[in-house]
Amino acid sequence: MALHISPPFLAAGFTPSRAPPRVRTRARTFSASARASCFRRPYTSVVIVPTGVGAAVGGFAGDALPVARAVAAVADCVISHPNVLNAAMLYWPMPNTLYVEGYALDRFAEGSWALQTVHQNKVGLVLDSGIEEELRLRHLQVADAARASLGLPVVEYIVTDAPLEIKTWFDPKCGKSTGSIGNSDSLLRAVDKLVNHLDVNAVAVVARFPDDDPEDSDCYREGKGVDLLAGVEAIISHLIVKEFKIPAAHAPAVLPPPLSSLVCPRSAAEEIGYTFLPCVLAGLSNAPQYVMREGTLENGCIVASDVDSVILPKDSCGGDGTLAFARTARKNKPLIITVQENETVLDDTPDKFGIEALNVRNYWEAIGVIAAHKAGVNPNALRRQGIDRLKNSLRLYSAPSSGPRPSARSPADEKVHKHVQQLVRQI
Repeated sequence: MALHISPPFLAAGFTPSRAPPRVRTRARTFSASARASCFRRPYTSVVIVPTGVGAAVGGFAGDALPVARAVAAVADCVISHPNVLNAAMLYWPMPNTLYVEGYALDRFAEGSWALQTVHQNKVGLVLDSGIEEELRLRHLQVADAARASLGLPVVEYIVTDAPLEIKTWFDPKCGKSTGSIGNSDSLLRAVDKLVNHLDVNAVAVVARFPDDDPEDSDCYREGKGVDLLAGVEAIISHLIVKEFKIPAAHAPAVLPPPLSSLVCPRSAAEEIGYTFLPCVLAGLSNAPQYVMREGTLENGCIVASDVDSVILPKDSCGGDGTLAFARTARKNKPLIITVQENETVLDDTPDKFGIEALNVRNYWEAIGVIAAHKAGVNPNALRRQGIDRLKNSLRLYSAPSSGPRPSARSPADEKVHKHVQQLVRQI
């Protein structure tokens, strides 16, 4: 922030020997963009890529992060979730992007929660007691590095009083990944101590995950299939956010896999270190707080009615958040943009839920649509023959060629009128 230094005050009773020469100044002018920013509210986009569904873009190690970066260059505010913004050892700070956990994003879309931006959070770290000592030390070193080298406000860590006993599997119905937490009570007790005894207001969790089946692991590392860990990661963060209503995210603790030359670039972010924790700590450090909409909100809160557009895969429209955005009762609904190229194992297309959506082929087109929408331009106007002739679907009366206009008389008057016409014809 620039510091404006004023000249020293004149001493009392001091009178200059002569008045300073008059300088003719020109009226201050504003550019068109400056004037526009005064009269338009910020444009807000939500970027969604569901977790653990094998998304072609966003189903691996932070490979949807370039999408978020590009959208953030067009929109004034971007709201997204850890599956999009996390990239294991990598992350990218974006001042106009809000890091919102998936359960909280659903409640935000429904209108029951609002988002309160912050300068920083007090982040607490929960470590699964089932993590081996050496692997635990690796994660503590990551936390210390984030504090010392990035200045992140990680204030305390705690170890659960029992191993969390994470299990993972694929849903046989649709193929997405899911799982269970054997000792969820132990997790909640650890978070409760951080929140209620140490005033922590954001929580990172590191749970020991079972070592992957080599076949599943190799498939994922080569850029194919579904991330087996992602589904239960979402379950962990949902549990914490639902109970404590604060930002939370998860990083799995796993043993480093053997070196392979077949690793796909989309999965490579998980190959360059011992943990996936750095991006989680960075995201939680300034994630917005969740405000329950029970009364008058404080100034600065972002609510669902502020959202202008929602971008997500075409076959992933069945989530609570998407349905809430699409079915909102407000007149100015957000534009739902579905991306055909980002295929998942789901089959939840807009037509199955009666969602009015604009389908595009890829994220290139989606970002172009956002730019047009923000500018107040009909996206169809940018396409060849995208605009048809103006139609009149609601007519107050039939066209002149179809006969006389219907009478506005009452039924009794109309009966008398017809009787008079009959008498006239007889004459």
